[in-house]
Amino acid sequence: MPNNLKIFAGRANEKLCSDISDYLNIELSDIEITTFSDGEVYVQVKENVRGEDVFVVQPTAPPVNQNLMELLIILDTLKRASAHRITAVLPYYGYARQDRKDKPRVPITSKLVAILIEKAGANRVLTIDLHAEQIQGFFEIPFDQLLAIPVLADYFLQKKLDNVVIVSPDAGGVSRARAFSNRLKANLAIAFKKREKKNVSEVIDIIGDVEGKNAIILDDMVDTAGTLTNCAEALYNRGAVKIFATATHPVLSGPAIERLQKSVISEVVVTNTIRTNDKSSICPKLKIVSIAPLIGKAIKNIHEETSISTIFH
Repeated sequence: MPNNLKIFAGRANEKLCSDISDYLNIELSDIEITTFSDGEVYVQVKENVRGEDVFVVQPTAPPVNQNLMELLIILDTLKRASAHRITAVLPYYGYARQDRKDKPRVPITSKLVAILIEKAGANRVLTIDLHAEQIQGFFEIPFDQLLAIPVLADYFLQKKLDNVVIVSPDAGGVSRARAFSNRLKANLAIAFKKREKKNVSEVIDIIGDVEGKNAIILDDMVDTAGTLTNCAEALYNRGAVKIFATATHPVLSGPAIERLQKSVISEVVVTNTIRTNDKSSICPKLKIVSIAPLIGKAIKNIHEETSISTIFH
């Protein structure tokens, strides 16, 4: 087994990296990351990593291209410094929505990202709640996906809500919503929608009984919040008493904050896979729960060569 455990933090979410190191009770390893005036990223690892087990924590969140390139450069630096094993920890996997050719002459960019991460030097990948499960198959190296459902479910269990229904905002999220509903011992409903163009969706129908219930919409990410707010409006029109929303990744781009604040949603619960800066103060509905203990446990188990699946029970 590799010798010492070392964790390197990219600049995409330094607070999350710090929380993970605090959970594991180890200091973040010393790395210098700067940007030249022309935008080029410069990296220098400031300590010996030869033969060590290293983890690089860097969500490829907005600005996606900058954070992805920074990750690749860090991986290459560690490979050339003779680290024994390099695990790329991507709490959020950018480009995950470009996972297939759904029309002529389009790329499969999430596959391209997988190739780049492997070529840069990663021996293993750890991520949370992929937008598309098949991305795991794009890698030829070990790939571990964590699920935020236990963390988010614990938050709602503490609220002690009654008469709850879990709502999947689309057919693709049904399995995730079912797992969530099992933890909360709640009923399940599904919203069906059509998408006219990117980032624009319209709810068509709700399948399931939501009248008089506390509804919790579950999704993997909140980007422009169009899907969540449209779904919430449809639930409200069908008699839901109180509406909550929860998602793993708070991308929150474009009009997201304004839409959430004006919506009928009472509370939006997300994790800290993506840095939110001061968005929670701008939008009081936004509640952030920490994913650091989950990632910390996974890193510890990978380093000790023990099962990761045990942390979901």
